[in-house]
Amino acid sequence: MTKLNLKIDHKSPIPLHVQAENLLRQLIESADYQDGKLLPNEVDLAKRLAISRATLRQAINKLVFEELLERKRGVGTKVVKKRFSSRSNNWLSFTQEMAARGIPVKNFELHISWEIPNEGLVSFFGIDPDQKILKLERVRGRVEGPFVYFVSYFHPRIGLTGDEDFKRPLYDILETDHHTVADLSKEEISAMVADKFLANKLDTQVGAAILFRKRYVFDQADRPLEFNLGYYKADSFVYTVESRRQAARPLS
Repeated sequence: MTKLNLKIDHKSPIPLHVQAENLLRQLIESADYQDGKLLPNEVDLAKRLAISRATLRQAINKLVFEELLERKRGVGTKVVKKRFSSRSNNWLSFTQEMAARGIPVKNFELHISWEIPNEGLVSFFGIDPDQKILKLERVRGRVEGPFVYFVSYFHPRIGLTGDEDFKRPLYDILETDHHTVADLSKEEISAMVADKFLANKLDTQVGAAILFRKRYVFDQADRPLEFNLGYYKADSFVYTVESRRQAARPLS
């Protein structure tokens, strides 16, 4: 096992599963565990951290959900090989993105429902598996036609009722009506092709190129707020990341 100091502070007010998650993140980033190396087995790791396997599994589940770890039956849990990614120090809501580009937005569909969360959402939000959460589905685009299908899930802590006017900018609703500020966004972007369901939603052909974006949104206390899936027609949308290179430190 890596020489990192893996230790849980049992007197800390920080929940044990959160501490375990943070320690696992350190393991993932360490040189010893890059490129798909297996983690220590759960029994040994839980014993070393002096926590239950259920607590450890809660932390692992969240990192599996974020696709930082993967489980293989009969093999164990291993670190996912790193994919190329880009981080931006600033991010915008869809409405802000479109306003910045001078594109008027039209809502083609808007559906609200309450659902029992799957295991991944339970792990991300840290909620009871029997607690229903609000699901918001929107098909949006230009006046000429749709080009993005959004699916959002929200933490019950926010207090959304489903009666909100979701034609308003989403994060304005959260901040103005529910005093919840979306502060941090972590995103993953990949490519896929449209199945029959997506082709119907986006008025395109089955097999058409789709830009797929996962967005994990956190509040100012780094608590999970929203999990968002975005499916964009690749021929109608370009995703731009702007980053400023930090100046190199002078050699000593």
